[in-house]
Amino acid sequence: MEVGRRDGGGRKSLSQINVTPFVDVMLVLLIIFMVTAPMMEQGIDVNLPEVAEAPSLDAVKEPLIVSVGKDGSISIGRTKVDSAAKLAPVLQQALKTREEKEVFLEADRDVPYGKVVQVMAAIRKAGVSKLGMVSQPPEH
Repeated sequence: MEVGRRDGGGRKSLSQINVTPFVDVMLVLLIIFMVTAPMMEQGIDVNLPEVAEAPSLDAVKEPLIVSVGKDGSISIGRTKVDSAAKLAPVLQQALKTREEKEVFLEADRDVPYGKVVQVMAAIRKAGVSKLGMVSQPPEH
């Protein structure tokens, strides 16, 4: 079958694109991607330890410890504070003489989480750059 001639006689040239080969190629690519996609999973399975033990940090100076008691009472060292709202000014006063603005927070395990978060916010409001949480090592 002749599509067109040079001498100008006969049939006109076919100007439409045949999409059948294009569709075939796209279906083959789709199948390849569907087969290989599950194999491209990122990461590996890791079985993490439940309890990690780390050595305690050696402190050069006496650390500044903010304590939250079982009844919700707050204290800085031996100084009692009435509420979390009043903690920031008292803590700022205690940090004036210290070079490093570092505080450790210890809270009883029965204290509600919301109370601990309020104390943490007050500590941050006082301008503390480092806040550490005090915990007990696991019992063997």
